[in-house]
Amino acid sequence: MKKVMFISSTGGHLEELLKLQDLFSKYDSLLVTEKNETTQSLKLPIPIQYLKFGTRKHLFSYFFIFSWNILKSFWLFVIFRPDVVITTGAHTCVPMIFLAYFFKKKTLFIESIARVTSTSMAGRLIEKKVDKLFVQWEEMLEVYRDAEYHGQLL
Repeated sequence: MKKVMFISSTGGHLEELLKLQDLFSKYDSLLVTEKNETTQSLKLPIPIQYLKFGTRKHLFSYFFIFSWNILKSFWLFVIFRPDVVITTGAHTCVPMIFLAYFFKKKTLFIESIARVTSTSMAGRLIEKKVDKLFVQWEEMLEVYRDAEYHGQLL
């Protein structure tokens, strides 16, 4: 059975990722997200691993949090050994996508539905590292050169 790691930041990114819940039971799945009150109360049929929550609004502390998350992402990658990494963003996914790229694993990035005419920072950083990049607005096909449009996550 293929191992699929689903990873996203909290909030809207996680909400969009959870719309893929039907896939969770079809694979040996793991969800990785940031730890906060909302995510700690999630009840899902798959294991959940947590990264530290950080925001670029507090740049000094974010540097340390992001560094820690890079190390933990590496540890999670080595322990779980995913065949595929699926993400909806944002910053939390960047180290994992780079790891998957380095280890030649399949990757899929679904750009946020909030992005209609411009890329996200995560999108700019990982665009050339992902195997598939899906957008949720047709207009975004002009923004991302190799993107695919299949509609919106519902």
